[in-house]
Amino acid sequence: MISHLLDGYREYIVAAHKQPLFLLLVGFITAFVGIRVSVRMIRAQVRWWPGNITPGGLHIHHMVFGLGFLLVGGIGVFATNGGHPWIDWFGLCFGIGCGLVLDEFALILHLDDVYWSEQGRKSVDAVVLGLLVTALLLTGYVPLGVVPGQSAVEAGRWGLVAVISANALASVVALLKGKLWTGLLGIMVPGLSLIGAVRLARPGSPWARWRYASRPRLRHRAVRRERRLHGRADRARTWLFDLIAGAPDKVAPHHVATHRVAEKMAARATAHLDAQHARALARRSARLTDRRAAVLAGRRPDTAPGRTADGRDAARRTRAESHARRRTVRAGRHRTYTLRPGGPPPAATVTAPGPHAPYRHPRLPHPQQRRPA
Repeated sequence: MISHLLDGYREYIVAAHKQPLFLLLVGFITAFVGIRVSVRMIRAQVRWWPGNITPGGLHIHHMVFGLGFLLVGGIGVFATNGGHPWIDWFGLCFGIGCGLVLDEFALILHLDDVYWSEQGRKSVDAVVLGLLVTALLLTGYVPLGVVPGQSAVEAGRWGLVAVISANALASVVALLKGKLWTGLLGIMVPGLSLIGAVRLARPGSPWARWRYASRPRLRHRAVRRERRLHGRADRARTWLFDLIAGAPDKVAPHHVATHRVAEKMAARATAHLDAQHARALARRSARLTDRRAAVLAGRRPDTAPGRTADGRDAARRTRAESHARRRTVRAGRHRTYTLRPGGPPPAATVTAPGPHAPYRHPRLPHPQQRRPA
């Protein structure tokens, strides 16, 4: 069996000049599997595993080493003019760099350490997509439906141009409809992107926003299909990715990263306010500034500028005196009040009787002053 595998390798890989691409794929898979095993061992806190590389307290991500492998592989191919056996080794280095860099694709995309969060699943998507494209290239597929070894004379120049153009257009439509995998893999496999271009778009895709806004029936059909078909496919993909790369962390609502994302979203929403709201906010801010300035100047902000603090103090004293007079009358104490101008002469006084004083009508004389009948 091993001899048959070796014979097939020599016939389909070496003789077809695909050994550098094959070694690139081997390095890609080896690097991705190895680094995922390493990070899962670190996450499980296995004592005998080396752990992260943190010289001086600085955590060096494995993406840094991947960039080094990419540079070595890319520059080495140009430096040696693609000669053997150097191109094979440099292809292996380039594949290792691809695996290490794409494993932290989400970190590069978000510029944040989201490796074990839900956003980190984009790294697994990028790795799987890269592996599929490399494997399709290795098996003989080339982009946009061009068949290897088929010349323009055999297929017809305009026929070849038509096939490439139709496949490219179908791939673009599939991507606009939110079908990422179908559109990207359709670039390599002719006809696959056509299926995604003909079917309904996903509800959150740009195509649905442009075309389904005024067509509610199509929008409802897209939502039903999303719940029925794509929901199952997403659950299966999530289970497979959890098996390959590990399940993401369940982030609490009060997590620091959550607050940071919420602040970014709030800032983005504030930046998109229209001109009317911006003017309203400016007017409100100006009113608050005027009120603060009025308080510092010694006057109430909701009154006219001529009313000063002395006038407020006089009004407070007047109210306090009136309250004191009412409390005196309720307590039953006698107090003499000077009448206001315009009434009796200033010498005239009025006595406020207490609660225990006998009742006397103001127009009738005192009982002791009445004459006997």
